[in-house]
Amino acid sequence: MVPDDLSAALGAVRDRRPDLRLDVRWHAVVASTMDAASALAAAGAGAGVVVGADQQTAGRGRRGRVWESPPGAGLYFTFVARPPLHANASLPLLTLAAGLAVRHGICAAVGLAPDLKWPNDVMVGRRKLAGILAEGLAVGTASQAVVVGVGLNLQPSSYPPEVAARATSLEGELGRPAERGLVLGEVLVALCDYLATLERTPGDILQAWRAASPSANGTRVEWDGRSGTTAGIDDHGALLVRTASGIERVIAGEVHWHL
Repeated sequence: MVPDDLSAALGAVRDRRPDLRLDVRWHAVVASTMDAASALAAAGAGAGVVVGADQQTAGRGRRGRVWESPPGAGLYFTFVARPPLHANASLPLLTLAAGLAVRHGICAAVGLAPDLKWPNDVMVGRRKLAGILAEGLAVGTASQAVVVGVGLNLQPSSYPPEVAARATSLEGELGRPAERGLVLGEVLVALCDYLATLERTPGDILQAWRAASPSANGTRVEWDGRSGTTAGIDDHGALLVRTASGIERVIAGEVHWHL
């Protein structure tokens, strides 16, 4: 059952954008919206299915990290995408497009324009506001799907005290409550639009992401025992790092940022 505040906001989205086919399935408690959405996608769920929850008991982020998901303190949901085989369905580019969508949705809903940090973080200054996780299913086949998970901190209680120095929330940044239904609706609209743009003109996604990510240039980073200074992203979504031996591409692994 979709809560009343979300139902009203999603109804407004349907009235405004009847072209979008969104099927939102909400839970009071779920282990992981990523796992639930992946199961639905594997069973044939179409594009636009959204699994959300007031609370996750086993929420996860990139590289298997735990995503703290206390009840009502954040937005926790996963969107099912069905990119066609001919489209640019690479997970790095989809992650960048999803980051832009979350940023755009937040800005449209509350007027805050956060920055993006490669590959999947939505930031306000040095603090993380939201994270994105994209996972592919049956990629390269006619039934390929990508599930895009979003965890967005609405209230400070959405993260434990030990990560408070590196996390932030919409309420904390705005100094007032944020309407989660409005934020959810705007992010879902933006996800549909940015993923469609990625299929048509991936260069537009790359250009927009570069403009929204100041840390992608001139920031000191360390990874896999190496270090250098960020020098943008390439057309495949890899992070470029200028090192003593030249420009290197970072496509995976743990990157430590000196912000």
